Amino acid sequence: MLKILIILNDPPYGTERSYNGLRIAYNLLRVKNDIDLTVFLMSDSVICAKSGQKTPDGYYNLERMLKPVIRKGKVLLCGTCMDARGLRDEEIMQGCRRSTMDELTDLTIESEKVIVF
Repeated sequence: MLKILIILNDPPYGTERSYNGLRIAYNLLRVKNDIDLTVFLMSDSVICAKSGQKTPDGYYNLERMLKPVIRKGKVLLCGTCMDARGLRDEEIMQGCRRSTMDELTDLTIESEKVIVF
C-alpha cells in the first residue's frame, strides 16, 4: 500500500493552494484503491476543517471537499496552529482530529511521498 502525506499551509479562501491540494488528494483516492493518504493541515489551512462553512453559490467549499478525503483517508490538524487561531476541537469537522508535530514527523518518515502545498 502506497503511503502518501499531503501537507497544506494556506488558508481555505483567498488563495487556491489548499483547494488544489484537496483536489489532488481527492483524485488520488478516486483513482488508486491501494493508498494510505493523510492530509495534514498546518498554519492557516486548519480553517479548512472548520465545520459550518457557508460560501456563495458557485464557489468551492473546502468543508465539502474534505468529506470524501475523510471517508477514505485521514485529516489531521496541527494543534498549535489551531490554538493560535482560536479554533476549538468542537468546531472542526467530524472525522478530523487534532495532531502534533511529533505525529507529523512520524508520518513524514513513514510516507513514501510527501506533497506540500
